Amino acid sequence: MLHLIWTCIIGLIAGAVAKLIMPGKDPGGWIITMVLGIAGSFLGTYLGRAVGHYQPGQSAGFLMSIVGAVILLGIYHLYKRFTA
Repeated sequence: MLHLIWTCIIGLIAGAVAKLIMPGKDPGGWIITMVLGIAGSFLGTYLGRAVGHYQPGQSAGFLMSIVGAVILLGIYHLYKRFTA
C-alpha cells in the first residue's frame, strides 16, 4: 500500500517536470499534466520491470517516472493535435 502512495507522489512531481521538459500548449491544463505524470510513474514502473531494472514489488524511481510521463505527454499531444 505504501509503495502505491509513493508512486503517486513521485508521479505528481514527475508530471510537473515532464511539463517543463515538454513545453507548449497543453490543452488540458496542469491537472491533466499531473494525472498523466501519475500514469507515467506507473508506465515507468512497468517499463523498468520489463527490462529487468526493477524487481516485482518495487516502484519506479524518479527518472523512470519522468520518462514515462514524457512518453504519455507526447502521446497526449499527438492525440490532441489529431482530434482538434
